Amino acid sequence: EQINKDFGSFDAFVYEFKAAAATQFGPGWAWLVYKSDSLEVGNAVNPKPSDNDKKLAVVKTPNAVTPLVWNDYPLLTIDVWEHAYYLDYQNRRPDFISIFMEKLINWDAVNARYEAAKAAAQQQ
Repeated sequence: EQINKDFGSFDAFVYEFKAAAATQFGPGWAWLVYKSDSLEVGNAVNPKPSDNDKKLAVVKTPNAVTPLVWNDYPLLTIDVWEHAYYLDYQNRRPDFISIFMEKLINWDAVNARYEAAKAAAQQQ
C-alpha cells in the first residue's frame, strides 16, 4: 500500500529500484528506505513533515555508506559490488538485479522492517 502511494505503483517502484542498482557507479548498494522525519536540505522551507510527504524512497550509496547516516531506516538492499554477482553473471549486473527482484526478496521480512521503522519513527 505504501509503495503504491509513494511510487505510483509496484511496477514503478521496481523500475526505480532496478535503475538505482544498475546505475550505481562502482561498488555500492541500492536501498528501499523508510524516511525519517528529520530536517533535510530538500525540506528546509517546510521542515514539519506532512502526511502527504513520501515515506519510502529508493537511494543508492557508494562503498560502505548506508542510509543510517541520514537517519533513514533500511527496508531492502541489494549489494552491487562485483563480488556479489561476478561468479554467476560476470559483467551482467542488470541480469543479477532482475533475478534478485523476481526471486530473492522476502516481502514478509521487508514488511516487518517497514512496521518496525514506522513504530520507531513514532517514538522519536
